[in-house]
Amino acid sequence: MRKSIVFILLMVGFYLFPGNAFAEASSDIPSFIHSPFAITALVTFILAYIAVVTEEFTYLSKSKPVMLAAAIIWVMVAIVAKNHSLDKKILEDALNHNLIEYASLFLFLLVAMTYINVMVERNVFETLRCWLIGRGFSLRKIFWITGFLAFFISPVADNLTTALLMGSVLLAIGAENKKFIVLSFINVVVAANAGGAFSPFGDITTLMVWQSGKAEFFHFLTLFLPAFVNFFIPAFIMNFAIPKSTPEPVEVCATLKPGAITICLLFFMTITLAVLGERLLDLPPFLGMLAGLSILFFYSYFMKINANRYQFNKFNIFNKVAKAEWDTLFFFYGVIFSVGGLAFLGYLNIASAELYQQFGATKANIAVGLASSIIDNIPVMFAVLTMDPQMNQFQWLLITLTAGVGGSVLSIGSAAGVALMGQSRFYSFAAHLKWSWAILLGYAASIWVHFLIG
Repeated sequence: MRKSIVFILLMVGFYLFPGNAFAEASSDIPSFIHSPFAITALVTFILAYIAVVTEEFTYLSKSKPVMLAAAIIWVMVAIVAKNHSLDKKILEDALNHNLIEYASLFLFLLVAMTYINVMVERNVFETLRCWLIGRGFSLRKIFWITGFLAFFISPVADNLTTALLMGSVLLAIGAENKKFIVLSFINVVVAANAGGAFSPFGDITTLMVWQSGKAEFFHFLTLFLPAFVNFFIPAFIMNFAIPKSTPEPVEVCATLKPGAITICLLFFMTITLAVLGERLLDLPPFLGMLAGLSILFFYSYFMKINANRYQFNKFNIFNKVAKAEWDTLFFFYGVIFSVGGLAFLGYLNIASAELYQQFGATKANIAVGLASSIIDNIPVMFAVLTMDPQMNQFQWLLITLTAGVGGSVLSIGSAAGVALMGQSRFYSFAAHLKWSWAILLGYAASIWVHFLIG
């Protein structure tokens, strides 16, 4: 944590002094960064970030500081825009862009969380836990099973949904075993992010690169081996720290409630609708997810009118919606609008431009990947695509890999990590940070493999 804070403070130093290299960036980038209001916005974001990473010690929910920061940052943005006599429409377009990005993510997540809550109520994860324990699997084997499942499911279901699913399974198995939960959650985050890196549908950043035409669909598959190495190395290291015990046998094993299998199939169908709608009709994924949610609503109604048969007499589908991880959902609001405000002020673009001009594509792409562990990889990738540096396909695949897996270094670097922080009190920024060195080894090895096979 100390190193991360030092890194951010160094970034502040770059922006506070007009004589530095960043000030010499191309003239087409607005020079808002030297405005006192812009600097105030940057400092506000840093303070909010520090509050997030110290959540384990302050017990302040991570959504609270970033939501306040987002409000302050956009007040600063509005003042800067007014002082520079910018067209009102420019500010509106920037806000609407962030709003659409957040609304899309919010609706997607809300559907996924609702399905998971319903599956929990139907004993899906409890039954899976009983099956794993009944098979005599040790905690170490379960660690590997959930890791491999996360790696191979995320290319289709996306890394966020995969992490939520595997997290629910792990909590059903050992919710009170702190070491097991922390290590298994880290493993799932790394595996889900790595699995999402070699598929256009596995992560929003890979989808952005594919839609921009920087790489063909099947070229992403060349990232499979580097992504697998990225997952396997930290998993192998953490494997030795997993307790050797086997979960205690369950005396009374849970059974699936009526409708459970159908609901699981509906969830798979919902994900399929989201993927096919995006691929075939260019529709945003949240529309497919909401279509699937509407079908779940109808199915819950069908079960309710047959309450005696389906044990649904006390079931209310909207209660499951209400039980979504609201702290996580509001955290994403704060992050997207905070980073969006800083991007409007010019910080992201000017940093990206200097990276590629000063250090070249390879070093810059590796650095951007590490930056995505601190700043969400979506705006980072968007900044790179907007700047459009001259790179061949090999380098575009490299940035796809690094931005996809780099977010695993810190728990707040990816949607998967943030979502799992909301599922267990044991899994936190500090707990994840203790194993960042192992994840960095996997990160470096995956880049080496990419160059080896490229």
